[in-house]
This record gives sequence, structure tokens and C-alpha cells, in this order.
Amino acid sequence: MQRGQGLDDVFEGLNSVGHVTNLYERYESAFADLEPPFAFVDLDAVMANADAMLSQARGKPIRIASKSVRCRLLLRRLLGRGAGFQGVLNFTLPEALWLYGSGYRDLVVAYPWTGREALAQLAAITAADPDGAPAVMIDGTEHLELLDQVVGPGRGPIRVCVDIDVGYWPWGGRLKFGPKRSPIRTPEAAAALARDIARRPAVRLVGVMAYEGHVAGVADNVPGRALENLAVRVMKRFSVPELAERRGRIVEALRAEAELEFVNGGGTGSIASTAAEAAVTEVAAGSGFYAPMLFQYYRDLALAPAAGFALPVVRRPGRGIVTALGGGYIASGPARADRLPVPVLPAGLRLDRLEGAGEVQTPLLGSAAASLRLGDRVYLRHAKAGELCERFNTLHLLEGDRVVEEVLTYRGEGRAFL
Repeated sequence: MQRGQGLDDVFEGLNSVGHVTNLYERYESAFADLEPPFAFVDLDAVMANADAMLSQARGKPIRIASKSVRCRLLLRRLLGRGAGFQGVLNFTLPEALWLYGSGYRDLVVAYPWTGREALAQLAAITAADPDGAPAVMIDGTEHLELLDQVVGPGRGPIRVCVDIDVGYWPWGGRLKFGPKRSPIRTPEAAAALARDIARRPAVRLVGVMAYEGHVAGVADNVPGRALENLAVRVMKRFSVPELAERRGRIVEALRAEAELEFVNGGGTGSIASTAAEAAVTEVAAGSGFYAPMLFQYYRDLALAPAAGFALPVVRRPGRGIVTALGGGYIASGPARADRLPVPVLPAGLRLDRLEGAGEVQTPLLGSAAASLRLGDRVYLRHAKAGELCERFNTLHLLEGDRVVEEVLTYRGEGRAFL
């Protein structure tokens, strides 16, 4: 099965707007006055996805991963929905400082930051707001020594969060499933780091992050990959109980050394299993709001496609082929086909295997190509979530059958943090 074929059926089934029966017709009507290329977000689908994730979280708050949203207005909308969404998981410290200056609070930077200028700004903010300043991620003595140097005597303490490696290490650790992040893997190592933090006046331990990327970030229902899907499901089945037991012991060891404000875990792909753990106080999620293509391929995850982009048809190089302008918006991760955008509407389009999605042009093949004219819109979905916002300055917000607002992305505000 070619990726992208048959996905129109998925779109049709997820369309919940009663007076528009066909998603393609809905898009064409709503975006009739917009010239492509442009990006859009379906607010109806976003809010449906938000409700679905809250139901999986079993009453535990969801911290929003901002790298998957990358739009201040949408972050504010989601945080303002009331109980359920609480705090932001940032991807860089400069981003967290920017949001803090805009009035956002309960900010945690998910990745270590080594730039001294931003750390010095954080130290100044912490001096004025010791309990509300952003918390930064650390996973070893080198991070602590850097913070000691930046903060200096008589200032601080900066709020820090310990990143724990909760990857799956079967067969005595000879193989690992999970992202290569923290070196802290055991209760003993976590406790030793906590004691090191306690000895340093420049820092204060306030939280724990333990992201199980091998569960939350790996699809297990990808078309055409039956054996790989089976292997992933088996890995997850054995990993989840081991993860829960070890994370619980690590958190217990840390709580013996410090008073923790939060224990963060999970991601969109593992909200239910992570929230079930007693040691976890909050779960993280971000991709689930937009539900990009990679999250279409989870067996136990049903989310509505909520974001995409439109490109114009600009050429007809041959029979059964049209060429769209731009489109080479490749998602991060291992370089393979599932990182490419997928043409979804009109139904019956697919990428050319020899060209893929290009920087300035994307050839599209298939039955629908014959009926497309120059200037027509084709709709594609990005493989991942927030990276789409690095390509467009604005998002057109769709509600019902009309565009209700055009809002700036981080890029549109001149804030490309990575």
C-alpha cells in the first residue's frame, strides 16, 4: 500500500461538522479566498483531540509540549480550557523566557541548555520570582557545574528538573529501546545526583522528567509493515510494566532526597499507560492536538487530523502528473519514507518515489492528477506536528466551515528557536 492512498476514507470518517459532508468540499469552501501555499489548523478537530487525551489521562494534568504547537495563541487557548491542561513543556530556554515575559507560568524546559546568556537571564528572573521562574533540565554534574558558574555566589537557586532515562534495556542491557538522553538510569544514580544538587546553593531540585519515547513515540500500526508492527507491540508489552516499576523506584529515591513539585512522563502515544502509574503526577502531550501523520499509525490511538497545508498546482509535466509548488517539509528523525508529507486531498494522489517532496516542487501522481488544473489546491499532512510551523508564518484557524482567524506561528513572530 502506498502511503497516502485510502486516507481520504479516514478523513471522511473523522469529519464531525454535520452540514459539510465531504472534507475536501469543506476545505475548498472555507479556503476559497486563500491563495496557497498556506497552513491551517482545524479547531474542531483540535478540541476533539484535546478531550480524547484528557479522557486517557485519568484525571492527571497534561503539560503541553510547546514544540508540537509553536503558536502562542493556540497554547493560550488550550491552557485556558479549564481543568486538565496545566503548564508548558518547552524545547529551549530562550523560548521559555519569551513565554514567561508574555505572562505564561509553570514552564519546564525539556532539554538541557548551555547558552550562558539565557541562563544569566534565568538567574535574574529566579531572583525576582523564585517559585515561578522556569525550571531547566539537567542530568549530570557537568550541567550543575555550568549553572554554578553562571549563577555565581549569592544568587539563585535556579529551579532544576532531573531527566531520567526510562528506555527499555532487555537481555542484561545489551540492547536498548528508547531515545539516547539522560545517563541517569537507576535509583542509586538519581539519588546521588539529587544529593549533589542539594549541596549546591545555585540550584534547587523541583521535578523529574522521565520520557518513554520507545512507547510514546513509536507507531505500531504502520501500513505495509506487519512484522515491524508486531515487534514494536511485543517490545511495548514487555517494556511498560518494567518501566512502571523502575520509574516508581527512581521517584521514591528522589523523594527521599528532595520535595518534588512534579513527576512528568509520557507523550501523546502513551498517555493512558503513563497516567496509570502512581509515581507520575502529570503527563506530557503535544503532537496529539494536531494529530500529524505519524500518529495516524497507533493501534490504540484515535485522533482526528487537525493540521495541514495547501500547495498550488503549478505545472502539468505529463499525463497523470501534476507538480505542486514547494512541499519539501521533511520531518525530523531517521531519514525514511514516513518522514515525508502525505498528499491526502483530493483523494487519489501520491508522491513520486523518485523525487519525493522537493524544496521548490513536489510532483504528484495518481488518478486525481488528471482533473487538477493550474492554481488548484492540494492538501497535505506533515509527518510530525510542530515542525510544520517552522515553514509558515501564520496558521489559518478553521471552525465549522469557515476560517475564523489567522494567527502567527513562532516563526511569524520572528522566533525560530531551533
